[in-house]
Formats: sequence, C-alpha cells, structure tokens
Amino acid sequence: MIKFFFKWAFRLFIAAVALVVVAIVVLLLSYNSILRVIIEHNIRAQTGMDAEIGSVNFALTAPTIHIQNFKLYNSRDFGGTPFLDIPEIYVEYDRAAFMRQEIHVTLMRFNLGELDIVKNQAGQTNIFALGLSAPAKKSGGGQPAINFKKQTGYDFTGIDVLNVSIGKLKYIDLKNPQDNREQTVGIENCVMKNVKSPGDLAGLGLLIGLRGGDFFTSLVGQKSSGLEILKLLGK
Repeated sequence: MIKFFFKWAFRLFIAAVALVVVAIVVLLLSYNSILRVIIEHNIRAQTGMDAEIGSVNFALTAPTIHIQNFKLYNSRDFGGTPFLDIPEIYVEYDRAAFMRQEIHVTLMRFNLGELDIVKNQAGQTNIFALGLSAPAKKSGGGQPAINFKKQTGYDFTGIDVLNVSIGKLKYIDLKNPQDNREQTVGIENCVMKNVKSPGDLAGLGLLIGLRGGDFFTSLVGQKSSGLEILKLLGK
C-alpha cells in the first residue's frame, strides 16, 4: 500500500512538473500577445480611446521593444474616427539605466503613417481636447522631466538617436465636411541626436511646417514656427 502510494504521488509530481513546464512554454510563446492586450486595455482605460496593436515584441534577451501597426481611434465625442496610424515604434534602451529607474533610450525609430486632426460637431478639436485633459504644467526649465518622473516613477535622461518618419496629415470637420483636407508630409528617416526636451525637436517641427504648406497655417490662423507646430501636435 505504501509502495503504491509513493508510486502514485511520484506520478502526480511528474504530471505537475510537466504542467508547469507546459505553462511556462506557453507563457514564453504568448507573453507578447498578453502584453499587447494589456496595453490596449490600459490605453482605453486612461484615455477613453480604442487602440489596436498589430504586434508587440518585448525581447527577453535584448533591451528592445518593437511595436507594429499601432492604431488609435478617437472617443465617441469625435465620432470614433481614426486619430493615429503608426506602422512602427522601435526602441533600444539602456538596461542598466532602467534598473536605476532611469529611461535612457539609445535608439528610437518612430514612423507616423497618418495623423488625423478632427473637429467635432461642438467645434472642439481632438488634439486640443487631449491637451486640456493632460496634467497642467508649471513654467520653468525641466518641468517636462519632472512630470515624467511623477507619472512613471522614472527619470527620463534622453534619446541618443531618434529616427522619425511622417507620412500624411488629415483634417476632418464632422460639421462641415467640405472643409476636410489632407497633406502629404513625406518625411523619411529624419535623424536627431541627444533629444532631451521638446525644444530639441524644434527643427523637426519646422520641417513639418515647411512640408505641410498651408495645412497648419489654416488651423492656427498664422504662420507657425517649429515650436508652435509641436504644440499643435500635442508634443
């Protein structure tokens, strides 16, 4: 009887170990899919906007994150229309800095395929509505970094190399569709180094303004500087 009991217990133990191994293998094979669902859920919970992500690859053996085919949709206040279409976000980060609660990005590729600026029936514009819901910023140098620390618990120390591509911009007026228009920007692989604040992106903003022609001028009612373009885009 004792011999039978130990034999049964041993088989149960082996079965449990096999189950754990299978569970670990399934988790390793599917954790990126789980992470994708979690990200989509969190975006919905925090912004009220639906998100679709084609794939997320958070590497276990290398400090890299690769997100493909990210799409963000406006809330019902803006008709549930598209907002952002981002074919790729690729990030390489400093793992040692991350362990010190610092975000130090060594390389970032950001491909914005399309940005849709939407004006709803009440005359509100989606990017300005998002700005109103963001935490208020006090004046003074370094404040964006302080806000990042407060929101995430991590210090942002900068991006060594930022590679940006931008496809096209759309303006959609839900009340007056005749005012709808779009503009191809066509920026490919614009490389900037040592990006630590929005001011470091002023050159990109100026380039967007030049490529955008009258698109932004008609939105803000005057000729826009690089920083004004960045503010308009919610940077």
